[in-house]
Amino acid sequence: MTQTSYTVQARDGQARLGVIRTPRGEIRTPAFMPVGTAATVKGMMPENVRETGADILLGNTYHLMLRPGAERIARLGGLHRFMNWERPILTDSGGFQVMSLADLRKLTEEGVTFRSHVDGSKHMLSPERSMEIQKLLGSDIVMAFDECPALPADRARIAESMALSMRWAARSREAFGDRPGHMLFGIMQGGLERDLREESAKALVSIGFDGYAVGGLAVGEGQEAMFTCLDYAPGFLPEDKPRYLMGVGKPQDIVGAVARGIDMMDCVLPSRSGRTGQAWTRRGQVNLKNARHADDPRPLDEACSCPCCRSYSRAYLHHVYRTGEMIAGMLLTWHNLHYYQELMQGMRGAIAEGGFADWEAGFQQVFEAGDIAPL
Repeated sequence: MTQTSYTVQARDGQARLGVIRTPRGEIRTPAFMPVGTAATVKGMMPENVRETGADILLGNTYHLMLRPGAERIARLGGLHRFMNWERPILTDSGGFQVMSLADLRKLTEEGVTFRSHVDGSKHMLSPERSMEIQKLLGSDIVMAFDECPALPADRARIAESMALSMRWAARSREAFGDRPGHMLFGIMQGGLERDLREESAKALVSIGFDGYAVGGLAVGEGQEAMFTCLDYAPGFLPEDKPRYLMGVGKPQDIVGAVARGIDMMDCVLPSRSGRTGQAWTRRGQVNLKNARHADDPRPLDEACSCPCCRSYSRAYLHHVYRTGEMIAGMLLTWHNLHYYQELMQGMRGAIAEGGFADWEAGFQQVFEAGDIAPL
């Protein structure tokens, strides 16, 4: 079996160009991972997600353990076969969803007991159970089980939570065991406290992981605070391992994170925005609900090569969204995912050529200029 590895191929400032090798294929970094919450990227066929340029998808442990169940997916041949995606999959640990979605949850040293938001059934998630579920799913990159407090929170709460997450990280490592061809990532916590971030990173590195995530950001602190944290947090992590910023984000957040040394990101934004009539383009966000598009024969983005922009007008997209047609969300999601992957490709090329700063300045200038003028 092909072993997993990570190679940094080029650096430009803090930005890194690299590749993660897995038995199921290579992941080019910086990488954006579309979110396949319930074993599907909503509104998309898997082969079309691949056509946008995605090398890897994210699956949600919490949602899949509730429906259809990890044991059932294992009996049916694992998550890759189940959802018809043969390339790499990363699964989150379930910790964030338990904190944000579950009802009547109770946190102890052992783990979290909670009631399902779906049917009220009672469940337990611990580091050991999270590792078991992710093994049953068969994901290529497994996340350690952690607790993520919402910000703002007081320092004592953040410190207590971080220490618990580090104890859970050690248990996750132990429970994961030796699984050739699969990677386990630890998750740095510590809120916006620099010393706690450093303490967390040291604890994770001493345990030893195949990659490291910066967790506990994009939870309400705002872009400025997030960037301030990212100015130092990635530097606490090993140079020779991939760095993953969880749950980010808007295009400007992604570019800023890559500029600060982040290699991987995920977010529901491209697909969720598509279903609500929002498109992300080189010129920022476009709201197809607005009446200004009703008579506009132009494409969403004349420079975009996705099927939505090649074949459909703004007027059509406005029409199908306003009439509640399924194709609206499908086309806009396809465009958004294509745009996000185009963004990653642009950054990879700029880092390779040593021109990232100029590329970033050009990106910001066009993005902030806003949408084309109405007809």
